[in-house]
Amino acid sequence: MLYRSLFLSDTHLGTRGCQAGMLLEFLVEHDADTIYLVGDIVDGGRLRRDWHWPQAHNDVVQALLAKAQTGT
Repeated sequence: MLYRSLFLSDTHLGTRGCQAGMLLEFLVEHDADTIYLVGDIVDGGRLRRDWHWPQAHNDVVQALLAKAQTGT
């Protein structure tokens, strides 16, 4: 489904509690002219203390970059 805008907030990539799989499914099913990334997208403070970056977190970043490359 295409929207004018999507707002993604507080995804906390880099933490164990991040729901990266659900976010990836959302990104695959929804597209927008503009995606606003607000809040803690990557939890940098947590990365310093407890590094947790599974493939699903990379997949989310790659999905966002792919959308940016196609004009989002």
